[in-house]
Amino acid sequence: MIKIARLISGTRISQDIKNEITEEVKEMKRTKGIVPGLSVILVGDNPASKVYVRSKQKGCEEVGFKSETIRMDKSAPTEDVLKELDRLNNREDIHGILVQLPLPEQIDKAKVLEAIYPEKDVDGFHPVNIGKLVTQQKCLVPATPLGIIEMLKRENIVIKGKNVTVVGHSEIVGKPVSLLLLNEWATVTICHIETRDLKIHTIDADILIVATGVSYLIKGDMVKEGAVVIDVGINRITKDKANQELLEWRKEDFENKGATLIGDVDFLRVEPKASYISPVPGGVGPMTIAMLLSNTLKAAKNIVGMK
Repeated sequence: MIKIARLISGTRISQDIKNEITEEVKEMKRTKGIVPGLSVILVGDNPASKVYVRSKQKGCEEVGFKSETIRMDKSAPTEDVLKELDRLNNREDIHGILVQLPLPEQIDKAKVLEAIYPEKDVDGFHPVNIGKLVTQQKCLVPATPLGIIEMLKRENIVIKGKNVTVVGHSEIVGKPVSLLLLNEWATVTICHIETRDLKIHTIDADILIVATGVSYLIKGDMVKEGAVVIDVGINRITKDKANQELLEWRKEDFENKGATLIGDVDFLRVEPKASYISPVPGGVGPMTIAMLLSNTLKAAKNIVGMK
């Protein structure tokens, strides 16, 4: 009998979270006359960034937030972005601000991220928020790592005392999720491109979190029986680059779109060994939007003095 892992549906969990946020927004409007407001700055015309910004706008509409997107030319200098941020920092109707990454190369990313007021930094990338995360103070936490922890908790997966391996050490996912896991009393191993023998570290993990953007990085023999696997990778594979197995598995995607999305984990090999696994798409992706909305609500409540 083949054991099948339980799929952790980010689509389902994120919808539950959005429903909860919608109710809180109604209550906030009723008691305080305030609607949470999110402003997104999009510099340039990166196609992926446009898609992300659209999904953030859609999420805001779903839960009843006020939202706006400020589009700036790809040649805009750092100073123009800083001026826009100064204006948003001082607007009472805007409680959350985010600058869509990546930014064009002429823009000083560090200066831009530091210019957002920490209490409005719903991406959680401001050094003040990262510092508070390290010292376990209340703060706005990066959305994707927060979404991963929320997925585990809502599936009643115990984190405390578990061996967790995080593959990938980016500022957006790997580092902050490692801090969150440490704060939950997990024993955390962090791997990256210079890790000499990845399998040594992944094979012992009770919980394995992979965020590298390298398709098929984690093979079946790298995961222990019964592990919980969270796949954060998003890799677009076009029909001409797909192997026969993938062509058959994702036949519908290739016929309809000419491409499919897969993660960093060799799903068909790893899934029979795992106890829980998050799919791509439909896993961590929807959680990122849900937690961004959750952060915006939290920021609005903090700013207007609601518990």
